[in-house]
Formats: sequence, structure tokens, C-alpha cells
Amino acid sequence: MNERDGRDGRVVYEYAVLRVVPRVERGEFVNAGVLVYCRAHSYVAARVQLDESRLRALDPAADVAGVRAALRAVEGVCAGGAAAGQAAGDDAGRRFRWLIAPRSTVVQPGPVHTGLTTDPVAETARLLDLLVT
Repeated sequence: MNERDGRDGRVVYEYAVLRVVPRVERGEFVNAGVLVYCRAHSYVAARVQLDESRLRALDPAADVAGVRAALRAVEGVCAGGAAAGQAAGDDAGRRFRWLIAPRSTVVQPGPVHTGLTTDPVAETARLLDLLVT
């Protein structure tokens, strides 16, 4: 697949769902956001929406404030600049690759998928609505 589809202006993008796994040993999770990367637009973004009632259904003692802080940190890395911490100097692709790396923490990325879009910003909102809310 080419990075750009010349017929209709669509470009390739990649995305992963952000999962909250309150008890890693159980493997249960709730979707809480999406990460979207589009090389053609130098775009990387995270949109999050945590459903506390779903999280507490999996673990009544879940650290909701800690989960929210971790999700905000992901958004910060995507935004770049000072909010990205050590990743501030990295390009959008490197920040996305760092965020999708497998990890055994409460906030984890799901598998990476690809698609075509003409508007990565709108696609981010669409994916959040489709996969999280």
C-alpha cells in the first residue's frame, strides 16, 4: 500500500486503542482512548475518554486518578513540546512508535491497525466514538 492514494487524496494512517488494564494478572481491560498516526500529515494524537463505572466494574479499588494521569501523559507525548518530556525532540512517528511499544502497565496500547483517510483529525474523533464511547 502506498503512503498516498492519488485517486481521491486519502492517505495511510495507523491507530491503536488505549486500554486500561486495572489488574494486569487478570488481563481484563476497558478501552479508554485511541492513538492515531499519519506520516503524510506528520500527525500524531491521542483522544481519551475514561468510563469510570466500567473501570470500577473490573476493579472496585482501581486508582482512577492514576489512570487519568497516565492517559494525560499519553496525550502530552502526542502533543509534543514540553508536555512530551524526553520525547519532546522526537518527530511524530517516533513518539507514536514509543507509545505503541508493548508494556505491562495499567495503560496499554492494543494492536496497531491501518486505514485510509483524507482527514486524520476527523478520523481520530471517529475512532474514539466507534471504539471507546
